[in-house]
Amino acid sequence: MRNFTIYLVVVVCLFVNKIAAQQTTFEKRAKVIAEKIESITSTEKAALKVQVEAVNEQLSNGDITAEQAESKKRTLAEATAINIESKVAVAEDELKALVQEKVDGKLEQNESNTRTFTWTWHSKNDTLANKKGELRTTSQFVFAAGVNNLVTDGQVAHSDYKYWGSHFYEWGLSYNTRLAKESNLLHLKYGWSIMYNNLRATDNRLFVDNGKETTLETSPVAMKDSRFRNINLVIPVHLEFDFSKKEVVDGKTIYRTHQAFRFGIGGYAGVNLKTKQIIKYDVDGYKSRDVTKGSFNTNDFIYGLSTYIGYKETSLYLKYDLSPLFKDNAIDQNNISLGIRFDFN
Repeated sequence: MRNFTIYLVVVVCLFVNKIAAQQTTFEKRAKVIAEKIESITSTEKAALKVQVEAVNEQLSNGDITAEQAESKKRTLAEATAINIESKVAVAEDELKALVQEKVDGKLEQNESNTRTFTWTWHSKNDTLANKKGELRTTSQFVFAAGVNNLVTDGQVAHSDYKYWGSHFYEWGLSYNTRLAKESNLLHLKYGWSIMYNNLRATDNRLFVDNGKETTLETSPVAMKDSRFRNINLVIPVHLEFDFSKKEVVDGKTIYRTHQAFRFGIGGYAGVNLKTKQIIKYDVDGYKSRDVTKGSFNTNDFIYGLSTYIGYKETSLYLKYDLSPLFKDNAIDQNNISLGIRFDFN
């Protein structure tokens, strides 16, 4: 819950800064961290591609069998996922530290000192932007947060998981391309995101791996908290309808996005980077915290549908996993999330 709160603080700070139209120290540093995370993912994926090609070459030369090739590819993919997670975790720590500085007021003085310069810089560039408009492809930092649960037998009612205690958050980078040269209505929105889906079971229960199935069972100890978390790396793709009006400046038609109501519909696909269960309890007056990492029989490949509707940068966001959470459980359970989404240009 502490990490969840930290990310919400990031959203609030960014939102306020955008409204004030100031490129503050906080916003600049947050953007640098986001770009660092994007670079980490791109670099690791490129390295994985080279390694996989080397394995394919070994297979073509007859040096290894098809089974050995598949085993090597799986090992390489797992190692890449671990590398991405560990390196991204360092960037997350930087983001948390930056937020803490903001909360503690350590950035206020710097922002105050640079405000006059920043406003002047923006005024000049805004004048230029007003004449030229936006590029046909723009980029956004995406952040979303809200409640999370599982759909069982087609419904969420009478869930085994706490409605307000189970939450999700997502952050990533997206690109928005205007599809028609002379119309601002249709856009293709695509990029990458890290999704954190958390479930908190009711009635002092936790998840137990029973061979091929993963079930909820009552804990032998009284737990203060039990959280089941899946971390997914996905590629979202949406068709976005943006009702921002075109403008005519000096006889030239220009286009801008995120100026009016927007509606997006699409989906996402990716991989499960990590599954873990976090349990907190007291024993004889001592506070304990256990973290168990493993597959818990969750699906490695994730795909689903998502949609959002909102005004300017803020939207109501809904996503639903078409892939069941667990591979071989007798009853399929699919993750569903509802929350608020921010797309910062």
